[in-house]
Amino acid sequence: MINKIVASPAEAVADIFDGAVVMISGFGEAGSPIELIHALIDQGAKDLTVISNNTGSGHVGLAALIENRRVKKMICSFPRTANSKVFPELYKNGEIELELVPQGTLAERIRSGGAGIPAFYTPTSVGTPLADGKETREFNGRTYVLQHALEADFSLVKCKAADRYGNLIYNKTARNFGPIMCTAAKTAIVQTKQIVDLGRLDPEAVVTPGIFVSSVVEVADPAEESKLVADDRRYPW
Repeated sequence: MINKIVASPAEAVADIFDGAVVMISGFGEAGSPIELIHALIDQGAKDLTVISNNTGSGHVGLAALIENRRVKKMICSFPRTANSKVFPELYKNGEIELELVPQGTLAERIRSGGAGIPAFYTPTSVGTPLADGKETREFNGRTYVLQHALEADFSLVKCKAADRYGNLIYNKTARNFGPIMCTAAKTAIVQTKQIVDLGRLDPEAVVTPGIFVSSVVEVADPAEESKLVADDRRYPW
């Protein structure tokens, strides 16, 4: 019988290897899988390429992964936000690479990776430094930039509820990049607030079917990133 439940975040991230490409869900705090990220810090994988919307806040979650020198490159849309304390300094010092991608383009590059579409054209970024060195083409009198799909070895995703098959539902904005990151990664690792019995999830409400999920770990009381940042907490504790 299919059972994708694992006992702990540590077990869930145990196979992530040095140099892996890792997608991490989250729209700021919403949907950020903090427990999985902290388990990855403890696990020790390094030289990671991380694909995410931003670079984390304070000294916890993704920001802590970066601060602990586990990330060699970020592919993201918002490398600097109100509570970005780590990435800007490391980038200024040349200690981490950055590929800046407009948010809609980032979402479509990930979605394309999951759909098996190798590249697509978009008018976004035409005439800006973000288009430098990229192929362009004209369609119906308008210029478009070629963007390549993004795929990953692993994705770390947070959801609201799951069953042992790996079917997932999300909580409002916390849905963000999670569904497409599950499809674009070879191994999708999910932390969920609740694991429910089979049949309890309304099939019409399931956003990510279990076929795209490799493992699920229950974190019944997930950390609140904003509270940790307000308290100036740092990971490892």
